[in-house]
Amino acid sequence: MSSLFEAAGITKQGPRPLADKLRPAKLSDVVGQDHLVGEDGTLTRMLASGRIPSIILWGPPGTGKTTIARLLAGETGLVFEQMSAIFSGVADLKKAFEQARMRREQGRSTLLFVDEIHRFNKSQQDSFLPYVENGMITLVGATTENPSFELNGALLSRAQVLVLNRLDEKALGALIGRAEMFEKRPLPLDTDARASLLSLADGDGRYFLNLVEEIFASVPEGAVALNSEALSKAVSKRLPLYDKAADGHYNLVSALHKSVRGSDPDAALYYLARMLIAGEDPLFIARRLVRMANEDVGLADPEAVKQALAAKDVYDFLGSPEGELALAQATVYLATAPKSNALYTAFKAAMNAAKESGSVAPPKIILNAPTKLMKEQEYGSGYQYDHDQPEAFSGQNYFPDSLGRQEFYQPVERGFEREVKKRLEYWAKLRGERQ
Repeated sequence: MSSLFEAAGITKQGPRPLADKLRPAKLSDVVGQDHLVGEDGTLTRMLASGRIPSIILWGPPGTGKTTIARLLAGETGLVFEQMSAIFSGVADLKKAFEQARMRREQGRSTLLFVDEIHRFNKSQQDSFLPYVENGMITLVGATTENPSFELNGALLSRAQVLVLNRLDEKALGALIGRAEMFEKRPLPLDTDARASLLSLADGDGRYFLNLVEEIFASVPEGAVALNSEALSKAVSKRLPLYDKAADGHYNLVSALHKSVRGSDPDAALYYLARMLIAGEDPLFIARRLVRMANEDVGLADPEAVKQALAAKDVYDFLGSPEGELALAQATVYLATAPKSNALYTAFKAAMNAAKESGSVAPPKIILNAPTKLMKEQEYGSGYQYDHDQPEAFSGQNYFPDSLGRQEFYQPVERGFEREVKKRLEYWAKLRGERQ
């Protein structure tokens, strides 16, 4: 009976998924991370030097973080110990450190692999420091989150961050080849269906191999290969990687904003679509578009902010999916509008000047004098009502006397701001003449 279970891939520990069966036996077998495990890769050079420092492996799910950690232990002779920050606490850490101490007394060293290390709080992360410093453990942490934001600076300073890439089509194709060798038959998909399968993976090798295994299991040997339509029925499609509280969220928001700023409407539409497909709140997108209109278009096209606000109102009125077209219209309008951050820069400069100058009083000529004492102090004395002056412009100084005249706003020679610049230059000329 045991041989029948083994033939079915079932062991005493339970059935093993294909991704586990095809787990690489050496670092050079890891696909898609040549910059780390290739002939001149970072980890390859570390192994050649005979020393592995503590490492933080940062990358999307299914890119080989756990596999690399396990293989590093094997190729350096370290005892591999694994824990997950999701399920472990202070007691588990103390136990792991004590076991590492006991091994060291026996002449053995420990590689402690911590999955989802960013889930540990500050004090838990701090607990690693003395053991990393004295070499009791070689820490290898894995995270899908940006270590700069999620890990303590003290821990980061004692570890080297290595970035893993999402798997590209070449790497996923290599995984198909390994799966076909293991199954001893071609993957039963036609050319178009195979291309569709690659896009479904979203760069996640583990998820991809689960799909491959599902296809092998559902299509008997000798059956007609599946086309794209049959494939979509055979496997369940997942949403692209996108955590609205983490990097996936901020990366796409940043990509949308920079595409608009860079006047690339096609790229901007692409990232807008990515965010909507992934389930982003359309009103969050609308708020970002309003911000872009003020920050990156500004007075080069004063209509831009109206377009962004109108898109929010249209979406409020129509909802999804009809209202999403208004977001697309505003996105293209902003991307194709003339750009100027002159107002944004001027406002920041004015804020800094206001903070640095403190509570200095405005010049007396523009202060009202509602009391006799204030009149005696010459509040309002000498003020010239601009509408009564030639060309409705007095040219008086309105800055505090101790501060002197400042220049914050410098319009650009683009869009509507070209006209604003002409006005400011004309008023500057009159001010020079009248002062």
